[in-house]
Amino acid sequence: MGLVSEVRYLGALRTEIRHLASGNSGLTDAPTDNEGKGEAFSPTDLLATSLASCMLTIMGIRSRDMDLDLSGTTAQVEKRMEGPPRRVAGVAVDLYLPDAGTARERAILEAAARSCPVALSLHPELTQVVHFHWGRRAPATAAP
Repeated sequence: MGLVSEVRYLGALRTEIRHLASGNSGLTDAPTDNEGKGEAFSPTDLLATSLASCMLTIMGIRSRDMDLDLSGTTAQVEKRMEGPPRRVAGVAVDLYLPDAGTARERAILEAAARSCPVALSLHPELTQVVHFHWGRRAPATAAP
């Protein structure tokens, strides 16, 4: 095991997170539905977003090995909360990918995404729904 981050509580339900190897930092806030300001990712937002980020990273490794370019791929992430106790009960990821590869190569990439380390680390009761949209762009998202 290795130390990867430092988290400092700033008060008012906000933390500062810092990646030790790079020095990159950010903030988290409690969501508005849990007494927070919702001005940054919540910890549960990060969990859901980590799933999509991990999927794209593993697909990127596999696509590079197959000499396919997945640049421009995007993911849209939804999370579903339940409780009590309050917990993430489901995450849905829609991946919008370029029209690349054969049916076999796409199947390999999809299997890689579904078996990324974050997907395999989440509790089995947390529902993971993943849709792959080959050759399609993500629909526009509404600004806050």
